[in-house]
Amino acid sequence: MKIKTNIAFFQLSKVFLLMGSLCLLFSCNSKSESQEMNAKPTEISAKELLGNPNYQAICYGGYRKNTRAIEPTINQIKEDLKILAALNIKIVRTYNVHYKEVLNLLEAITQLKKEDANFEMYVMLGAWIDCKNAWTDLEPIHNEESDRNAIEIAEAVRLTNAYPEIIKIIAVGNEAMVNWATSYYVTPNIILKWVNHLQNLKKQNKLAKEVWITSSDDFASWGGGDTSYHTKDLEDLIKAVDYVSMHTYPYHNTHYNPDFWQTSSNENHFDELQKVNTAMVRAQLFAQKQYENVKAYVHSISPNKPIHIGETGWASSSDGHYGIHGSKASDEYKQALYYQSMRAWTNKEKITCFYFEAFDEPWKDSHNKNGSENHFGIFTVDGKAKFALWNLVDEKVFSNLKRDGNKIKKTYSGDKELLMKSVLAPPKKE
Repeated sequence: MKIKTNIAFFQLSKVFLLMGSLCLLFSCNSKSESQEMNAKPTEISAKELLGNPNYQAICYGGYRKNTRAIEPTINQIKEDLKILAALNIKIVRTYNVHYKEVLNLLEAITQLKKEDANFEMYVMLGAWIDCKNAWTDLEPIHNEESDRNAIEIAEAVRLTNAYPEIIKIIAVGNEAMVNWATSYYVTPNIILKWVNHLQNLKKQNKLAKEVWITSSDDFASWGGGDTSYHTKDLEDLIKAVDYVSMHTYPYHNTHYNPDFWQTSSNENHFDELQKVNTAMVRAQLFAQKQYENVKAYVHSISPNKPIHIGETGWASSSDGHYGIHGSKASDEYKQALYYQSMRAWTNKEKITCFYFEAFDEPWKDSHNKNGSENHFGIFTVDGKAKFALWNLVDEKVFSNLKRDGNKIKKTYSGDKELLMKSVLAPPKKE
């Protein structure tokens, strides 16, 4: 996210064409599209799930409070899954196995499948990977690993074997190789070690051959940015994984690499909303460019390797780098444009996109309730649908669904004029 990437200047005619596409997205009936091909297969593998637009994906955490010590119950997760199923979400991504939340999620899915034979929900199971001395007062040793990693991997294997109808993918690490993760990142050889371990378990029939193994990491970690990441270990890792799961965050780059984001003198005649709309088109093109950069590098090593998006998202609120005194990127209108445009692009290209994320999670920045990390959800903690989903509320997609007793209603009480008062144009280029 923080690696500088040059974005080519796009002609305004192309920008306006893309803007028109964005506007049309909000008139689409997602519910009817999701019903076109809803026949449930008797058995499905990761190979069949990934790249299939009929199986939408999302990153999921069910935490309601500002601490992970208070974990979501099975019934709370069942409520969440019903809401996500109404969005045609059928694959959820988790991040670790050392919290009870994952077990509760797997049990919730199991119960829902028993209650409804047609209910489908699959899991991309994350195994958290750390370096030695991560999250301690000691200096992190990035080319050595935490003893905890072996325990995490073993539990991931146990759960995958216990829930073979649900867990279809194992991700070794989350943003575990990117150098800006200074508290915990590891060198690629450590990720490679565990990917090879899991692939060998498949060969030994100790793990289903249909389970796909990956690592979910920043675009730069997969060779799409600074060439310092282009190492022999990364090449071997690319060959070892079943597919590449890459992350792209134009949102964060509005602060760390703002050239593509800021308005230029060519836009002086635009009104404020036009400046916002064209900036969001550039944001989506930024994500596409990072994907293409990863694709170019990965396919130079393994030409047929599938590449999907393990994470991308846009926060709806911030009092920091991305707020009114920063890049001015954070509001529900911009989030909606990004969500809709990324879904449209990835569906068209048959790229699975684990959008980040389903619900706001207050623990992400527990000391600052207004911090951007707490506001990436397309639903609020109390179950309100953000602007990206207002049209689906109108279509009654969420009828009879609740989150913690709250019906699914629109944020801002559905007052778009009030919402738009929070929308600010990006800063001017200096």
